[in-house]
Amino acid sequence: MSKIIIGRYIPGNSIIYKMDPRGKILTSFLFIVIIFLANNWLTYVILTLFTLAAVVATGLKAKTFWDGVKPFVWIIFFTAILQLLFSQGGKVYWHLGILSISQYGVTSAIYIFVRFVMIILISTVLTVTTTSLQIADGLEWILTPLKYLKVPVAEIALVLSIALRFVPTLLDEAVKITNAQRARGADFNSGSLMQRAKSIIPIIIPLFTNSLTVALDLATAMESRGYQENGIRSRYRVLKWNKYDWVNLSYFVLLTLLLMIFRTK
Repeated sequence: MSKIIIGRYIPGNSIIYKMDPRGKILTSFLFIVIIFLANNWLTYVILTLFTLAAVVATGLKAKTFWDGVKPFVWIIFFTAILQLLFSQGGKVYWHLGILSISQYGVTSAIYIFVRFVMIILISTVLTVTTTSLQIADGLEWILTPLKYLKVPVAEIALVLSIALRFVPTLLDEAVKITNAQRARGADFNSGSLMQRAKSIIPIIIPLFTNSLTVALDLATAMESRGYQENGIRSRYRVLKWNKYDWVNLSYFVLLTLLLMIFRTK
């Protein structure tokens, strides 16, 4: 859990760090949408190359992203295996009851695996190069039209920002509690499934208690600084669109065009 880097900001000075958070958030969400345009080997190769280029552009070590992907590998493998065993079409390589491995199943499993990895990598690029405050400001700007529908945009952006900020904190706290329980003789890796489930209780209860304490402290800090719901506040951080954001937009448009040109109709 301590190696999960989604939600963690890592200081840097590369071109991606200099981009406006609004552009990074929009292109990240749109990337998840256009990833479904890829439906053959060539389009997935293009998608992979563009994603790896974004990872390299952060200026961070490849091991950092690999450590971030590793915790999700088994979930991705499980999803890919389901796709492999239950998708039918083309030449059948193996068959047993409702389970089968076919040409279409193998292809779909590989596509699903690559798709999940690309989404995790792009999400990681966004969070490691953008602070939680920048993400909150960007989301608030993106959701501004909803204000006309009486949607509390500022409050929603604040909640998302706080949640994103404290995910790494809670993971670190869970690791500390786990190590403390192991030092006291707790064993989380042996016994039946029910025994393992019960052994997690000494972790969940302290983690839940600490989370409430952090939430109360945060609420007190916000109140002491004069935070009020629906209050009119000035902005200390002013978002500005710059030349690097045009590079980001051009990069995304080029990727979309290539996927539309080379996808199988």
